[in-house]
Amino acid sequence: MKLLKAPYFIVAFLLFNTSYAQEKVDHSAWDQILILNVLDNGMVDYEGVTRDVSVFYEYFRYLCKISPQDNWSNEEKLAYWLNVYNATAMKMIIDEYPITSINDIENPWKRKAFKTQGVRYSLDDIEHSILRKFDDPRIHFLLNCGSLSSPRLWNRAYTSMNILDALDDRTKEFINDPQRNQITSSMVKISQLFEWYKDDFESNNISVVDFINQYATVKIKKIPRNAYITYDWSLNKKDEQTPITSNN
Repeated sequence: MKLLKAPYFIVAFLLFNTSYAQEKVDHSAWDQILILNVLDNGMVDYEGVTRDVSVFYEYFRYLCKISPQDNWSNEEKLAYWLNVYNATAMKMIIDEYPITSINDIENPWKRKAFKTQGVRYSLDDIEHSILRKFDDPRIHFLLNCGSLSSPRLWNRAYTSMNILDALDDRTKEFINDPQRNQITSSMVKISQLFEWYKDDFESNNISVVDFINQYATVKIKKIPRNAYITYDWSLNKKDEQTPITSNN
């Protein structure tokens, strides 16, 4: 799926830009990239991004030129850093494309791939030193590192206006997604995200079970031994198979 060429992109930009009028950061270019190249199931047309990669790089440079300020709302800051994480992961993949997994890139989690105001950040820096400090475990379901088992990449940009709804919507979607969790009356298999970030989900004096049950259609009583599904790091590329829930 190819990005719109210049005159069409400008028209679309102007149409979508009205919703960003009250924002301190303009994520409309990212919004267009995602709309045009990310399917509803979160699979990505990487060839589509690479064909018109100048639009993506321009947005990435824009993110690097700005940085959250004291007068930004908490929602604006959170939306900025979530978009930074997802755009940085995509840039790393696009820079090395074609690859079959982000792990094909040398030391992807520690690579200082994003820079703003003279400070360089890796994906680990953005996630652990910035985003997790917002003390909202739902952020884990908005982050996408280009893998099949990641929460799906939403085909819209996060903004201060949609971030609160997105936190709830993406969390509910992930927990009830049978490609990433299998929660039924007779079986409980859940993503390794709940194992890796257990402390985050229990940060408000609740258990992981309690957290899941806030959003799950089918409620669970406990997490069985060996319930965690092995993470599939294969690239979330369009036309690839969706993740298969298995703990093998």
